[in-house]
Amino acid sequence: MNIALFTLAYAPFEGGAEIAAREILDRLKGLNFTIFTYKFNRDWLSFEKNSNYGIVRVGRGTKKYYGCIWDKIYFVYKAWQEAEKIHKHKRFEVIWALMASYGGIAALIFKMNHPGVPLLLTLQEGDSEKHLVFGKFGLVGWFGKRIVQKADFIQPISKYLADFAIKRGASCPIEVVPNGVDIDLFQTKYKESEIKLMRDNLGIRDEYVILTTSRLVYKNGVDILIKSIAKLKETRPNIKLLIIGDGPELNKLKVQSSKLKVENNILFLGQIPQKDLPIYFRVSDVFVRASRSEGLGNSFLEAMATGVPVIGTPVGGIVDFLSNGHTGILADPEDPDNLAEKIGYVLSHQDIRNNVIKNGLALVEKHYSWDIVAQKMDRIFKLLCHSKLGLESSSDNH
Repeated sequence: MNIALFTLAYAPFEGGAEIAAREILDRLKGLNFTIFTYKFNRDWLSFEKNSNYGIVRVGRGTKKYYGCIWDKIYFVYKAWQEAEKIHKHKRFEVIWALMASYGGIAALIFKMNHPGVPLLLTLQEGDSEKHLVFGKFGLVGWFGKRIVQKADFIQPISKYLADFAIKRGASCPIEVVPNGVDIDLFQTKYKESEIKLMRDNLGIRDEYVILTTSRLVYKNGVDILIKSIAKLKETRPNIKLLIIGDGPELNKLKVQSSKLKVENNILFLGQIPQKDLPIYFRVSDVFVRASRSEGLGNSFLEAMATGVPVIGTPVGGIVDFLSNGHTGILADPEDPDNLAEKIGYVLSHQDIRNNVIKNGLALVEKHYSWDIVAQKMDRIFKLLCHSKLGLESSSDNH
């Protein structure tokens, strides 16, 4: 089965959606994928071949990971053109759009030219509903609505995104299949000497360690977390916040840390490969993300798999897995004081910590392993491929 995957970003760019695609592809060796993606960095290869998938990167590329809107519009056109060229000699049996954004627009154009090829839309969007509808002058929102309405099957990663699809006019089958977590990776066993070495390298002695991992963008609320650290420092001066990730808000967050006089309590560690993340969780006492919006929240699942208690906000897909006081702790959105209170509460109550760690780990192992997710996606791909003849017959009659 040949599948065309359209996605603005893909490895080595590592966000939640990109990691999800890679984890699924690595487990579906019986299917053949061609990935059409944007060349964010000019040093990346334009063409790459792996065991069961090829990567076609289009665009000029820069030295930064963030292209301007015109680069992304150019990607839409070039990705569609490259897919048309390959389709002439390698017929695609399924179109897969990863998000109803730029990659989804390219997939939509391809679908309009080949209405008999079924379109699977995966909704991984983490932005607020307002941004999804009106962002980028409303153009992406307008096209996103058309993608939702033209899809033959929609696979959102959370109930929040399933509801969003229905509001945008979806009339096709919808099945929630969440992102997963590499349980073996995040349950890596470390020697005490390795953990001590990492703490020494980070300059951690007897401090309580708070960890957050995310793209440094407004929606992830790192600024709220930094404010809560300033509040928490008033009663707990021995705290350290580790911030893993990169993004356009980096300099603003560093300035904020200095203004609030917590720069010595915060380490900006930059982007760290996923394979190296587990030990950072192991040296941490609590994982926190003060999200303003969230499609699901892969990092929460990774923390839960590692055995670290999590604190989040009841927004988007987080509530699918984070039950307050059971699998984690919920804080009020946009409220640094409440967040500081919840962090202090978790650090002070070992019984609560033990309870949410136990329940969170059990939940992840039962429902969120990538093997389970890949099996569900395999079934959806085969279902769509079998429906292809019916779609072609229907399109021939128009």
